[in-house]
Amino acid sequence: MTNALLVIDVQQGLCEGEGAAFDCSGTIRRINHVTQKARAAGAPVIFVQHEELRQGDLEHGSAAWQLANGLDVAPGDLKLRKTTPDSFLRTDLEAMLRGLGVHEVIICGMHTEFCVDTTARKALALGFPVVLVSDAHTSAGNAAISPQQVIAHHNATLTNIASFGPRVRAVPCEAIEIVGAVDAGRNAG
Repeated sequence: MTNALLVIDVQQGLCEGEGAAFDCSGTIRRINHVTQKARAAGAPVIFVQHEELRQGDLEHGSAAWQLANGLDVAPGDLKLRKTTPDSFLRTDLEAMLRGLGVHEVIICGMHTEFCVDTTARKALALGFPVVLVSDAHTSAGNAAISPQQVIAHHNATLTNIASFGPRVRAVPCEAIEIVGAVDAGRNAG
């Protein structure tokens, strides 16, 4: 089973200011650990960037729209622009994954209750099992619950969805096992 790593919306504008996500530096450090594992396995790393269609906080090309400071991006990594919480909607993500022979997606990033959640559910609906990096997605929280509660809620809720067929597994970054082209080639021989 070949994996692809989706790093969703880890953008500078979501890491600074009054509405900054919880523990951005720690989340980025853990994401960098997972991207290193993915690259070593030969699995695609795809950075997804949200953008506003009108002038706004994440206007394409703005300082806020850029990938976050401290995020390790390699020359061979792929980038995808999106305009909704669903990384698949009106993008070529599904075609990209299928073209790369991906059978399972690993998801991390920001904001848990919006883009991470929506993309995970859509991946399931499209037949892709999901590994949610349980300690590498984050939120700014909201008026009802803290960021930590949002994260814990989604780690529990997404793993309990069975109706799509494929499932979500929540796995901490240290325990993530990634199968990419390098590993697939070894297993074929």
